[in-house]
Amino acid sequence: MNKTVIEVQVRAVLPTSGGCAVFIGNKDKVFIIYVDQTVGSAITMFMRDVSKERPLTHDLMGHLLTALGAKVERVIINDLKNATYYARMIIRAENELQQKKIIELDGRPSDCIAMATQQKAPMYVSQEVWDEVDDMSDVLRKMEEDGIKPEVEPESESESETSEDE
Repeated sequence: MNKTVIEVQVRAVLPTSGGCAVFIGNKDKVFIIYVDQTVGSAITMFMRDVSKERPLTHDLMGHLLTALGAKVERVIINDLKNATYYARMIIRAENELQQKKIIELDGRPSDCIAMATQQKAPMYVSQEVWDEVDDMSDVLRKMEEDGIKPEVEPESESESETSEDE
């Protein structure tokens, strides 16, 4: 199995009739993962650094990680089967109970993307998924040209290909 991964960012979040379309990619390619409205809103709020009166579910998870001396190190969208994406969230914990521990969790891509966005952790896509997804760069560009203003996060300068073993 190829362990090459491509670094990606959330490029835009656009409300749809059934939830939200999250555009993920880099300068070479963009693809869409559809998420429910609640998670799409959370991702948008994290992108905008919106302060909330009360913590939402992803805020609670972030506070829990911080309290345990842990943080999201990275997220990898690692598989695509029957139009369903799969993701792994890698957490680094270092506290008085655990000297240093790396934990890898299976999670819904929507939740993993929200947590990575909240904690400003890098996101990656496996080479296999990257090769399989349709490039939606033109769709995103056309929407922007037509004046549809999805929530867009500026592209990182550190786009790269790397290996999961790093």
